[in-house]
Amino acid sequence: MHPGRLESQNRKRIPQLVTHWEQKDHQFFLYCPETVLEVSVFSDRILRFRFSPEGRFDDDFSYAVSTDGGMKAPDCTFSFKKVGDVFSIKTDKIDCRISKTLHVNIYDRKGNMICEDEKGFYWDPNYESGGNIVYCSKRIQEKENFFGLGDKPQFLNIRGLRFENWGSDVYGFEKTTDPLYKNIPFYYGLHHNRAYGIFFDNTFRTRFDFGYERSDICTFWAPGGEMNYYFIYGPELLSVAEGYTEITGKPELPPLWALGYQQSKWSYYPESVVKELASEMRRREIPCDVIHLDIEYMDGFRCFTWDEKRFPDPRRLIAELETDGFKTVAIIDPGIKIDRDYKVFQEGIEKKLFCRRADGAIMRANVWPGPCYFPDFTNKDAREWWAGLFQDFMKSGIHGIWNDMNEPAVSEIGTFPMDTRHNYDNHHCSHRKGHNVYGMQMARASYHGVKKAIFPRRPFLISRSGYSGLQRYAAVWTGDNLATWEHLWIANIQCQRLSISGLSFCGSDVGGFIGQSNGELFTRWMQMAVFHPFYRNHSSGDHGDQEPWSFGEPFTAAVKQAIELRYQLLPYIYTVFWRHVESGTPMIRSLAFMDQTDPETYYRMEEFGFGDNIIVCPVHEANITSRNMYLPKGKWYNYWTNEIVEGGKEFAIDVTLEQFPVFVKAGATIPHYPVMQYVGEEKIEVLDLHIYYSTKPYTSELYEDAGEYYDYAQGNFTVRTFSLDAQENSLLNIQQRKKGRFNSEYTEYNLIIHGLPFKPAGMVMDGKTIMFDISELGIPEVFSILVDKDFEELSLKRLDRFA
Repeated sequence: MHPGRLESQNRKRIPQLVTHWEQKDHQFFLYCPETVLEVSVFSDRILRFRFSPEGRFDDDFSYAVSTDGGMKAPDCTFSFKKVGDVFSIKTDKIDCRISKTLHVNIYDRKGNMICEDEKGFYWDPNYESGGNIVYCSKRIQEKENFFGLGDKPQFLNIRGLRFENWGSDVYGFEKTTDPLYKNIPFYYGLHHNRAYGIFFDNTFRTRFDFGYERSDICTFWAPGGEMNYYFIYGPELLSVAEGYTEITGKPELPPLWALGYQQSKWSYYPESVVKELASEMRRREIPCDVIHLDIEYMDGFRCFTWDEKRFPDPRRLIAELETDGFKTVAIIDPGIKIDRDYKVFQEGIEKKLFCRRADGAIMRANVWPGPCYFPDFTNKDAREWWAGLFQDFMKSGIHGIWNDMNEPAVSEIGTFPMDTRHNYDNHHCSHRKGHNVYGMQMARASYHGVKKAIFPRRPFLISRSGYSGLQRYAAVWTGDNLATWEHLWIANIQCQRLSISGLSFCGSDVGGFIGQSNGELFTRWMQMAVFHPFYRNHSSGDHGDQEPWSFGEPFTAAVKQAIELRYQLLPYIYTVFWRHVESGTPMIRSLAFMDQTDPETYYRMEEFGFGDNIIVCPVHEANITSRNMYLPKGKWYNYWTNEIVEGGKEFAIDVTLEQFPVFVKAGATIPHYPVMQYVGEEKIEVLDLHIYYSTKPYTSELYEDAGEYYDYAQGNFTVRTFSLDAQENSLLNIQQRKKGRFNSEYTEYNLIIHGLPFKPAGMVMDGKTIMFDISELGIPEVFSILVDKDFEELSLKRLDRFA
């Protein structure tokens, strides 16, 4: 090849000057001689940028964008003007200015820079694979910080780092491993207390550089597809998170039992082992709602089958487990065993639903059953067929499904060959484009199949891999981790990052999947995971036992206490989940998302928030009796001791094997259930409301419904708000407001008030005065009183306030 031609091919292309433009409702098109930029107003704080080096766009199609949201006309005012050589798009929140060279700068309405292009859009022809390698580069602002990108195991603040998205089955991954299982091309930028997000909706092998190659430049690119990204303005980090789920969708509420403790192992079999496990849980009175069945329940690893020797009567077994309060979840992998006597294989062949190579041969690879074919889940017909397979399978009584190996992972070369063809919902492509969405589309098909099979009960599904929008279909876990202290730390980081990346229903293999845990490590992991929405202990059985009692005392008692705490906090956890469903607000929150005005929070990694009102700091080291931690500004109560700590500074806190750092925000109301062995075991007569005194007004929420069916979608739910207002040393006012028609079974609250600074002589509840016997009552550290659950106004008063 001529050297000049080679140099020409290696030179990045940039747009020429804009020659003309047009507006179509909320979309704006800027045309250059060879290229075009489409800018769409999604809302007053969300813009979409779609750049084509070819001067035209292919069909506008995305698996990530929710059909409930999508690119519809925005419900906001906006304007488009050309002023000199600059095109300006303004909403009530942002001012987007685009130069004639298609450089994009976005400001808030006060003129403060939010996001600034460097080179902006540029590209290279991809001579080997076709299409273009598309790039976008932006200037990193002064003291800018970056967060997000799904399950990356590195530092929470990703400034100075580089990552890629290519769903990969990495057994025993390390802190520096990249890529991993999930593909979430969404990140946050934060500077000068102004936050924004970029969602790069491209399913190829996307890459992100946050100042790694050039310290002042952030770049994202892909080896194919479009340069198609959404800009999401906050200015609050939580608002950016909510904006991301406006685009990619929100989950439904799970059944309440799915938020209980779940026990799993590779593998519990035969059925006698499963029954022994269940019996031991109940004998030891260790709460548990779910038992998982790994691949050994199948007949020769054939999906949707049962091994008749190991599980001769699965329907009877599952019914017996349910009678004792256990739900059963079964694993389903994508690989279908090549066996002409296997009905699922026969149907896939007859209906032509398996992935094929470029030359037309069916794509074949080895997984657990040996040689397998794989459904093309990007084919609507394949998804509908797959969903239909659950109709009979769920009749055994199975309550939930666990999708594994769906990166997709195969034995020989890690994943499918790149020439594997995908239907991509009639946008046909190779595996280069289809790989990162394969797991999500499997989860989508499984979700719809399970939902239809068990309706009107709510489905429960977990998936190891997926793309943006996976949260609409499944919970996730972090993959094949190690039973080490470092991996406890990694699990903390990954779940924080997953939650702020739209996947709040997340957890890890608690205790570690690979290797042998020990009593202290297992206990600390079980404690941390109390505050991970998906709470499953899962391990590889060939490395030893890892049930809650496996390490003996004192660890068994400490683990049992942690699980009991999970069940006590279920009404709070369920309320936090409801807020996530309603608004897209992350359930687990890195400290920066609790107080972005404090630069110290940008670099804190071990502490995290759960909902608005709880901060947790897991113990990540062995043999320690204290640890340092940091709380956001304000007053916080030590959950165990009621000590009040002023936030905004680092401090040392004592820890014991049984007690790990948990703090509650002053002013918060935290509902508690009594300890139960499983969700719904017994009728709740009284609901404990733990109220944490504060002189600053504060409002908390409690969401309730029946917990398993879809009647909440028809309005059978209740949201209760508790507003606190106090005057120092004399008065505490509690106001309750109720919305909805669900009538909870309890009739009373037990108000448990922490930190009350005065001796209450009585109360006025809904206009009625009730005096207390205070002859021997000092100022109580904790004061409790039973009240009707439907009270509206309640005031606790010191004696002189009754005069």
